[in-house]
Amino acid sequence: MEWIAEGVAPLGQDYVAVMRQGALEDRWVDVYPNKGKRMGAFSTGAMDTRPFIFMSYNDDIYSMSTLAHELGHSMHSYHARRTQPYVYSNYGLFQAEVASNMHQALTRRHLLATKTDPEFQIAVIEEAMSNFYRYFFIMPSLARLELEIHERVERGGALTADYLNNLMADLMLEVYGSEVDVNDRDRDRIGSTWAQFHTHLYSNFYVYQYATGIAAADHLVERVAAGDAKAVESYLAFLKSAGSMYPLEGLRMAGVDMTSPEPVEAAFATLASMVDRLETLTPARS
Repeated sequence: MEWIAEGVAPLGQDYVAVMRQGALEDRWVDVYPNKGKRMGAFSTGAMDTRPFIFMSYNDDIYSMSTLAHELGHSMHSYHARRTQPYVYSNYGLFQAEVASNMHQALTRRHLLATKTDPEFQIAVIEEAMSNFYRYFFIMPSLARLELEIHERVERGGALTADYLNNLMADLMLEVYGSEVDVNDRDRDRIGSTWAQFHTHLYSNFYVYQYATGIAAADHLVERVAAGDAKAVESYLAFLKSAGSMYPLEGLRMAGVDMTSPEPVEAAFATLASMVDRLETLTPARS
């Protein structure tokens, strides 16, 4: 929590105080693994409740980043419910994944700037790359699979495990291009990726919004992290707007135009910078 609080500090003292109070004193977070507790993590609640976070914290950097992610959702809900009337207090998934990814991006930037141990920095980069791989490569591929299976059903076609596995493998191999050698065993394993995302694929056309969320966050994070007062103010206004504006309008108010290529380019630039940093750190290990 200290690292997350320090990471999101550019969003203001009041913002951090609410988050710390909620997580550490008001029991927003169902923290620990438990018998019968399912895997995964999410933030929930209702108009007249505090935010609640479901997760199983395992005291590693991945759990820390998951907590940062879910606290981003919770702080979004906190501001939305305190600002908007009931009818506008909810917000769409397109907006939701911006707030969660903003928390992760701010926290990573803070850790990479303040923790100089090469092993620690490599661990932060490993988590970041895992996150980018999941959100920026797997999720868009799942979105393409989702579109194709809907169209196949509309054409009267059948959905079988073999069909889904082969379609998923073809889509992922297109992502990998010629840079990754894949044998038959790998293809079978890659093809089953769709079956690992049962919850997400039951929410129609949800998964692509992880990619747009991480792209929007990376487009905004540099100005927010730099302490640009106007950028912080407009971002907080975006959180408070909730469902009172269409998602594209709310994000435009925050300073990002999701109809342009810039957010996607910003996300790839962030990923490229991680690769560059990793290349400088790796020799330090030998």
